[in-house]
Amino acid sequence: MTKNIFYEHALDLMESTVNGFSLRVPAPRRAQFRHSFVYRHVEKTVHQALVQKLARMVSTLRAARLLLDAGFVQEQAALQRILDEIIEDISFLSFSVILGNSEPSHKNYLEWFFQEEFDPNDAVVTSKSRASVPRRKIQAYLDRCVSGPKGSSKDLDASRTVSKAYSGFVHAASPQIMDMYGGVPPRFHMRGMLGTERQAEHSADLWNYFYRGIIACCLSAKAFGDEELFVSIRKFEAEFLRETGSDYQSNEWLQI
Repeated sequence: MTKNIFYEHALDLMESTVNGFSLRVPAPRRAQFRHSFVYRHVEKTVHQALVQKLARMVSTLRAARLLLDAGFVQEQAALQRILDEIIEDISFLSFSVILGNSEPSHKNYLEWFFQEEFDPNDAVVTSKSRASVPRRKIQAYLDRCVSGPKGSSKDLDASRTVSKAYSGFVHAASPQIMDMYGGVPPRFHMRGMLGTERQAEHSADLWNYFYRGIIACCLSAKAFGDEELFVSIRKFEAEFLRETGSDYQSNEWLQI
């Protein structure tokens, strides 16, 4: 099977997983908002948060793939920066359940995650201030879960370096913008970069996010206590890696 077919299978698997998880948590309820209503998870549990994060992950993976296919690799990379945080958050929440080591930061995370953006009772709609668990703290927690109590400064530095590099695409830093420049004669490519080396690079890079998305579903299955689903997703993960990658990176890098 081709890489694109595996991507479709991965997205179908992830979407089916999210739909299944959503049936295992209390469903969102209608909550009055001004003269209408919105849907909200009233209980605000860790598993409800996982369902929401997973749903956004799958949607963002689909969007990133569409942007790549159209040649808009700068915008694809910006979405990958969003995916970095979503996947880290899923792991952060999942490990707290799997390992049974929920910390104050997990409680704070859930409180701030479910906090409303606007007060429906205000006469004038204004955004409320929102606190957050520092990204460095989340990354350090994940590092300890994987590398042991003392963590691994090397792995942690790598994670933060990737995060910083992709932030340049979100905030339109000059080095990242200049990836749009080139050709004969040299110019800024503002209608996408179809058929260029940049598209090939970002195509290989997107593989990593699909692979990490599959792993995020594995961890979530563990957090939901579903060993059968966990084993099933792990089997797909092994097949995905065997057919499309090597040494945990896309085979496409060998063609660039």
